Amino acid sequence: MTGPVVVAEIVRSGIVEGHHYGSVVALRADGSVEWSVGDVTSPVLPRSSNKPIQALAMVEQGLDLPRELLALACASHSGEAHHLDGARRILADAGLDESALQTPLDWPLDDLAREALIRSGGEKSSLTMNCSGKHAAMLATCVHNGWDTATYLDPRHPLQVAIKATFERMTGEQAQVAIDGCGAPLLTTSLVGLARAFSRLAVATDGAEHRIAEAIRAHPEYVSGTTRDERTLLTAMPGSIGKAGAESCYAVALPDGRAFALKTDDGGARARPVVMTAALERSGVTAEGWVDAEAVRKTGEHVLLGGGKPVGEIRACF
Repeated sequence: MTGPVVVAEIVRSGIVEGHHYGSVVALRADGSVEWSVGDVTSPVLPRSSNKPIQALAMVEQGLDLPRELLALACASHSGEAHHLDGARRILADAGLDESALQTPLDWPLDDLAREALIRSGGEKSSLTMNCSGKHAAMLATCVHNGWDTATYLDPRHPLQVAIKATFERMTGEQAQVAIDGCGAPLLTTSLVGLARAFSRLAVATDGAEHRIAEAIRAHPEYVSGTTRDERTLLTAMPGSIGKAGAESCYAVALPDGRAFALKTDDGGARARPVVMTAALERSGVTAEGWVDAEAVRKTGEHVLLGGGKPVGEIRACF
């Protein structure tokens, strides 16, 4: 079986000083594999790339949120004011408050939000942890169904059982259960399965799948943050959906159902947008008239500095 291959080089002053190994798959609109590199069929842990599929299961179980809050349910948010206010709204509408969250205490992901919180004398909290939108939505789903909220992270809880069933249906693969960084159950799939699930969301014209895709399309700033590369990419490719995850996972689907999924083996986040941009270019997406090609390419630029000046880059090489 093919293992991860070199997908990006670290180049400094014209010298290759290191590599990122990984795997990438591109699916055609009909779900068949257009091309792949590395190992795209073995199970991986997509981390937060799973969130839109988890949110889909919640909607199927009766969760009813406005689009911006449904986008937040899919998010690894930056901890900006609109993210925190949104999570509070989800909880309040369910008759809960921040004390119900079982996310670990953490700082906001966004540098400015984190620094502002520290300057104001604030502390780490469950709300500012980037998964609080998903957890708030999980709690709201439990309240809607009359399920216990104290044990909502137990893999045997009705919520998590429902999420697993939806996840396996969307990926077309049987999932193993691990524990994510936020404490929630984390499900495995291959990169092919992950891309397949995103493709199915992207082409849906009604139902819960369509609601998830439309929420991401309408409010990418809730899914990640106002300054994040994910938001920039989705804005540059109108109608597309996408979600990054820890350990350098990433899934993107275009409006017509073409889909891409990747993971770098070392988990280096800096390579993630570089590799995704190269995958889109390899499939000719950046040459299509509906795409802001320059904006897409900028998301894939990672400049290396020497003495405060550009001396190199991370570049894709597959």
